[in-house]
Amino acid sequence: MRKVKKDMTLNEIENILSQNIDPYIESTTKAIRSMDLGLESSQINEIIDNAYFNIKITALKTKQVMTILNKNANALIDMFFPNCMYSYMLKDKGLEMIGVCDKIEIIDGTYYPITLKNTNPPLKGVWDQDAIEQAAYAILIEETFKTEVYVGFVNYEKIGEKRPVVMDIDLRKDLFDIIREVKEIVENKKLPSVKKSAKKCEKCEYDDICSKN
Repeated sequence: MRKVKKDMTLNEIENILSQNIDPYIESTTKAIRSMDLGLESSQINEIIDNAYFNIKITALKTKQVMTILNKNANALIDMFFPNCMYSYMLKDKGLEMIGVCDKIEIIDGTYYPITLKNTNPPLKGVWDQDAIEQAAYAILIEETFKTEVYVGFVNYEKIGEKRPVVMDIDLRKDLFDIIREVKEIVENKKLPSVKKSAKKCEKCEYDDICSKN
């Protein structure tokens, strides 16, 4: 690791954080376009812009902490900001799953999926649907990078708290049960069971055409 002065500028910190970002953006863009997901160019650009925006925010935080702790940038980057991939496209043809993980942290060769939520969390742990989403990302990461994922995190931004999700057998089983249910719905044209909720239904974009109303 190169020696870095403690009074680095914001641009210099951004350059360190942005190392290898261009090849990553290029490969991710190609992957998205090749999947023919029906995304418009503006939507793809939004995903790309989000990655660069996160780098700028991280650089600003790093500069602030450098000033407070009087430490160089490399020390702080290793301490607070492990190697990450943002808005990373993942897919598994065998399971017919595809998704974009908000963030993947890589620490000492171990992968940690992280999802960002603007909702309020439960009193303890995470919501069931958030845990299932984490399990899906874990399996996609394992298939893509030929590794094992033991823990993921849900970052509830409203309270600034990152809560762990352990990828145990029961959670993975719940995910596969849902995958089977979805396949049955698609293949057999079977309507899924729905739990009505006045609070959720009024915000749903399909409320006016839902057959459960």
